Amino acid sequence: MTSQRQGAVLGHPIGHSKSPALHNAAYQLLGADFSYRAIDVEESGMADLLAQVRAEGNWYGLSVTMPLKNVAVELVDELSDVARTLGAVNTIIATTDDAGATFLRGDNTDVAGIVNALRHAGVGERPRAAILGGGGTAVSALAALVDLEATDIVVFVRNPVKAAGTLEVAAALAAPARLESFAGTARDLGGFDVVISTLPPRAADGLAAEFLATGDSPAGVLLDVAYDPWPSALAQAWESRGGTVVAGIEMLLYQGVEQVKLFAEAGGYGTIATDTQGDVINVMCDAIGVHRRNPHDENMAG
Repeated sequence: MTSQRQGAVLGHPIGHSKSPALHNAAYQLLGADFSYRAIDVEESGMADLLAQVRAEGNWYGLSVTMPLKNVAVELVDELSDVARTLGAVNTIIATTDDAGATFLRGDNTDVAGIVNALRHAGVGERPRAAILGGGGTAVSALAALVDLEATDIVVFVRNPVKAAGTLEVAAALAAPARLESFAGTARDLGGFDVVISTLPPRAADGLAAEFLATGDSPAGVLLDVAYDPWPSALAQAWESRGGTVVAGIEMLLYQGVEQVKLFAEAGGYGTIATDTQGDVINVMCDAIGVHRRNPHDENMAG
């Protein structure tokens, strides 16, 4: 490799992101001549940023977070099957042809990130599940729960009309899902095997207080995808009642592992990240301060 390739995580706000630490640790291990940074981009600036990526021609990929996951769908050249079905992109893989033209492919590794975070926490097949929120991450949660063969999925949303698209995705996935209003959510949460909160940071604080007031003792697992600040109020409430909590940083870790595999291949390093997956996971764990994994215990979805 004669010149360093560029990568970044895009979102707004983005200053809290741990993705640069994750990715740079992996690329150092792999010996990949990649840079990776955070870039603050609002929805209105996404098209211009991707035009810059095309013009510069030395990018290997982009991670995409809120609020850009749906916007990105319309701005790439091609979509993976899962990104097309979900209408949400969290990964853009950049490749350059011999003529110097850059091709952008949109993918979604959030699904594998959620599945693997839940599996690592011991969640089995066929859970009864709830999703809080109906946005870009919620559809990834739907797909993950389909992979886990969930028997029933309730999506709690503030505005069912605005979340109609979530139901369309559920139908495309043949997911056993239905929408319900947030009103009364707190009294129902304790009865699910899995609860996935896809709400932005602090957006579930009121729900956490309501849940504590119910006095319920949940038997299931809560995955809160928001990881800053941590622990969230909802995570604290869940754990204080005896429930199991999976931090959002676990999802970040596992979706990041899948991105590293895709970016390494696009950047000319073949399957090195896949071949050394266990080592990649562990240096990424070190980078964000979570415990290392035993590769023999990991049964990861790709």
